[in-house]
Amino acid sequence: MKTWPIYCFIFLLAVDLHGQTGGASTDTPRAYGSRRTTGVTVPNVPIVFEDITPKTTLSSFKCISGAEEKNYLIESTACTVAILDYDNDGKPDIYLLNGSTINSELGKAKAPRSALFRNLGNWKFEDVTEKAGVSNERWGMGVTVADYNNDGNSDIFVSNYGVCRLYRNNGNGTFTDVAPEAGINNRTWHTGATFGDYNHDGLLDLFVPAYLDIDMTQLPPSLASFKTARTGGAFCQFRGEPVMCGPRGLKGARDTLYRQRPNGTFENVSVPTGVDDVSAAYGFSSVFVDVEGDSDLDLLVVNDSTPNQLYLNKGNGTFEEVGTAAGLAYNDNGREQAGMGLALGDYNNDGQVDFYVTNFSDDSNTLYRNDGRGAFSDVTNQAYLGEPTIPFLGWGTAFMDFDNDGWEDIIIANGHVYPEVDNFQWGTSYAQQMLLFKNIAVPGKGHVRFDRVGAAPNSGLALSLAARGMATADFDGDGSLDVVVANSGDRPTLLRNVYQTKSNWLDIKLVGDVGKRSPRDAIGSTVFATVSGKRRRFDVTSGANYASQNDQTVHFGLGSASSIEKLEVIWPSGQKEIVSAPSINRKITIKQNTSPK
Repeated sequence: MKTWPIYCFIFLLAVDLHGQTGGASTDTPRAYGSRRTTGVTVPNVPIVFEDITPKTTLSSFKCISGAEEKNYLIESTACTVAILDYDNDGKPDIYLLNGSTINSELGKAKAPRSALFRNLGNWKFEDVTEKAGVSNERWGMGVTVADYNNDGNSDIFVSNYGVCRLYRNNGNGTFTDVAPEAGINNRTWHTGATFGDYNHDGLLDLFVPAYLDIDMTQLPPSLASFKTARTGGAFCQFRGEPVMCGPRGLKGARDTLYRQRPNGTFENVSVPTGVDDVSAAYGFSSVFVDVEGDSDLDLLVVNDSTPNQLYLNKGNGTFEEVGTAAGLAYNDNGREQAGMGLALGDYNNDGQVDFYVTNFSDDSNTLYRNDGRGAFSDVTNQAYLGEPTIPFLGWGTAFMDFDNDGWEDIIIANGHVYPEVDNFQWGTSYAQQMLLFKNIAVPGKGHVRFDRVGAAPNSGLALSLAARGMATADFDGDGSLDVVVANSGDRPTLLRNVYQTKSNWLDIKLVGDVGKRSPRDAIGSTVFATVSGKRRRFDVTSGANYASQNDQTVHFGLGSASSIEKLEVIWPSGQKEIVSAPSINRKITIKQNTSPK
């Protein structure tokens, strides 16, 4: 049995940042003056989301993430979700990834089952897991989607503790796990992966971040054993109270980049490409996206309690890590944060991709504005996003234009990792409300601020959840983005967007030309839409969020605009194409070098 002398420490990421305030008062009275994370509602405000979970078969699913008391860190991070149209019927389906338990990993109990729910329309879903063959039955930690073999069918990559799965879509409603034969066989604690064609050969490559290097048979001292011993000695603490340990003081695991070969197998190229993560940072979420606008996919990795990493693609098959120089490794106080989730989008409509990162409680989430030329600024406080997020522990997050007014809003799924906070913490809780921030462009001031949207009583935003993964999609095809949340130790939450708006919108599905060296699902594409004189950017990505997958349909609100002045697509191959949008308030398909339909 190993000894663990490193465990007598304080959980500094929480304690050091306690009490930090940020942001400034808004021009209107704030709806929320409390730092409570649950039970806060605002009367007489419009309902944005309706919880329709009880009306669907999704209510039969429960995500298991270790024991309820959370003695070990590994029991606190599972429960994620992916959106994909696995049967190509035009309706987004839901894949809910389950966690597991220590007893299951040790062979003492049956592992929980993940579930694929087919969207039948009209908010009805069918559990097709058994037929599809995607139950996983390992300790699932993250899930992402891509058509890795360019056959027109969305495949599923599952990041597990242990060995991952690559579920190849067979095109007949079934999947086959081809990870072993494809050469994906690393054993570690894998997290939020991302696909992208970093070398422009038309084949999607795969980056898999990792979190901790742990052995189930040699776990560190548990919180339960400390409480039973009653020794009075030091243990891992949060605000002076004993809690489970980690990640600080534990051995990190190194990330992996797999290059896809023409025969559909993958080669580990982490070292020669320069993304081998020599610091063994605690990786949680990642995304391939073109940061510099040079048509080469760069790689951003969000890490827990260690600096974030930005790998710039040098265009020769290698990357250079520039997180610190780019302004993404730390916040504006020079601190590494406990990064969990990652949203990307053009929130200020300047045609450049920005990032939003969720963090641990007693610290704010962070908004990174793209200043151009690969440089970013932490503008959290200027955007009024500092103080409101401090008591929350954020996980899944996304930029989403919930009201279709043409400005990307921010949604966040929250939930603590320590059940004990319900007993001794003021101002926070284990189950927490979601946060929705409306994007408000300040006329004449040249910047954007975000205001928290009030939670109407009995609405979806009023729910208290032990949330982890989250994903967005328009499940009913009405032009408004809906949300599904994966919750730890509970059923998922399916939120229907019922916000009343007269704004226009457009959805776009991109299809790449494999012969032109663009992946068929167009992952890595960038769409620029000029609307009312503003050139706005949208990216087709795999991964990001918190180890979860949003629908890969490009969705943008048009506000009162009745047309799009210019629509540009930069395909993964680098080809730039100007296309037309035949009409709005519908979903169109754009195939590379083909007129839209």
